[in-house]
Amino acid sequence: MTTKSHALAPETRGFIYAGLAYGIWGGFFPLLMKLVAHMPAAEVVAHRVIWALPVAAGVLLWLGRTADVRAALRSPRTMLMAVVTAALITVNWGIYVWAIAVERTVEAALGYYINPLVTMAFGAFILREPLDKAKLTAIGLAVVGVVLVAIEAGGVPWISLTLAFSFAAYGFLRKTLPIGPSQGFFLETLILLVPALGYVAWLAAQGKDHFFAGTGEDILLLLVCGPATAIPLLFYGFGSKLLRITTIGIMQYIVPTGLFLLAVFVFNEPFTWQRGVAFGFIWAGLIVYTLSLLFNQNRLSAPPPPT
Repeated sequence: MTTKSHALAPETRGFIYAGLAYGIWGGFFPLLMKLVAHMPAAEVVAHRVIWALPVAAGVLLWLGRTADVRAALRSPRTMLMAVVTAALITVNWGIYVWAIAVERTVEAALGYYINPLVTMAFGAFILREPLDKAKLTAIGLAVVGVVLVAIEAGGVPWISLTLAFSFAAYGFLRKTLPIGPSQGFFLETLILLVPALGYVAWLAAQGKDHFFAGTGEDILLLLVCGPATAIPLLFYGFGSKLLRITTIGIMQYIVPTGLFLLAVFVFNEPFTWQRGVAFGFIWAGLIVYTLSLLFNQNRLSAPPPPT
């Protein structure tokens, strides 16, 4: 007698994991950052590091991957690379938290919209990966959109560009770390722990912190920042292993779309028609880029012609 298996297919599980990660990043996390907007961005980032570390450590123990971390700690090259990636993600986190606090979430959304195109440009100029006409068109449309945003704002959209380039550089360099995503995240938070604790201790000594001298609500919000940082990263790590790169490439737009909708309809940030035209060019670039991904995926997976 056989028992029918009700286990989900790997791609379905990957879609659920990745969907949870992107849903948290694009929906829950911006709302959480809005609730801590009265705190300095550096303090919020410090507590993200401090309270994410226990979650990352627990996952490593559960997966039995502590040996990878011990090996990394003995490798100067790996540690140097991890210091660089930790610095990049700290810059990204800090700008992101600050942008939401000062009601510039639309610019943050723009940064994460153009991030895939910046990553593609990195691959072309650093790794010498070829760019076809569709990818060149996508990058060109994004450049036009950024220029229009700069004209409308009267200056360079540095928030969007810093978020896009810091995260693209982080993703690019993160792939060179010879350890998995959960081990790498633990190593980065471990590296950041000392400066984070030092900054929080300095704030406490000045009586300006929101943890030891804050309200119960502030303490709870800062504690939640840790799991809210670690859990979606872990979900993403599990999901990305089970999905095609094309699926991940399309799903990543959930995050900036969630940010954009929250900024305009919940946070009530202004969105002029001029900025709408600029976003239109960037969205058009993303559509071209996505169609190119789908076309290349279908071409690679198609059976060879009969001979």
